[in-house]
Amino acid sequence: MASGTRHAELLTPTVSEVLARAGVALRDVGRLVVGLGPGPYTGLRVGIVTAAALGDVVGVPVHGVCSLDAVGEGPRVVVTDARRKEVYWRAYGDVPLGDPAVDRPEELELPDLPVVGDERFAERLGRAVTATEVSTAGLLRAVPAGPPAPLTPLYLRRPDAVPNINRKAVSQ
Repeated sequence: MASGTRHAELLTPTVSEVLARAGVALRDVGRLVVGLGPGPYTGLRVGIVTAAALGDVVGVPVHGVCSLDAVGEGPRVVVTDARRKEVYWRAYGDVPLGDPAVDRPEELELPDLPVVGDERFAERLGRAVTATEVSTAGLLRAVPAGPPAPLTPLYLRRPDAVPNINRKAVSQ
């Protein structure tokens, strides 16, 4: 569901709706998985904080995964929209082949692997892109073995927002 700038308003009701459709109560969930990005600041913060809060309320572990790890499977290059005419991307063999990155598609020298993700970038990449999105199965496959690590967002660039340097006087 596209949320625009309404992440916080839509996420919790959507989680409730998905659980209701599945016939599962939140208290019956054994663990939670959340995408850590890369992605926009507000979306990541809202998702991670919501998952952490739900995990704390229910008393279950919350596992964070790189969102790109949950797109497709097998050897591939994943590309997703990073805005600003850029893509988030990561290559995979049997394991990830390097860290996630953000770059302009026409500047990438991708390995000779199938490209999956956002098909709108096919022309700029000069390669076919099979449309694929983050999936629940992909998130579950991406969970590493063992106890969850700290939920640290993958911010690959500085935020668009800038602090307002013009301060209003509170009193005169």
